[in-house]
Amino acid sequence: MADNLSYSFALPGGAFCAGLARGAVSDLLSRHGLADLREPAVLAASELVATAYRFTPDREMLLRVHWQFDALRITLYDQHPSHGSAVRSEECRERRSDSMWLLAAAVGAHGGDWGLAPALTPSGGCKAWALLHS
Repeated sequence: MADNLSYSFALPGGAFCAGLARGAVSDLLSRHGLADLREPAVLAASELVATAYRFTPDREMLLRVHWQFDALRITLYDQHPSHGSAVRSEECRERRSDSMWLLAAAVGAHGGDWGLAPALTPSGGCKAWALLHS
């Protein structure tokens, strides 16, 4: 059942989207036989959405939940504007990374990994992800 877990959906932006993401991820994992990953995955999705909201409030974001190579991948793309300089971009990345301490702890406790990078689109954006092994 896990092999066909591959969903992407847009979230409209807003603080309430963290709750939407938690509910969707919990339901998807139950339906695909991955209930053992529910707790860290729900927390990861919530933290990814909350961080995107803090850095780019009220802008649409895209959540992707995907099972590949025996691991759950949760990716969030936001519309954070690009910065005018490499120094400002790095400072922003560091602030965002520092704010994701709960995600880092939860994912690390389950032997997973996480990260963030520019989304590499003309308008900017950030790609943040969490990887969890079963």
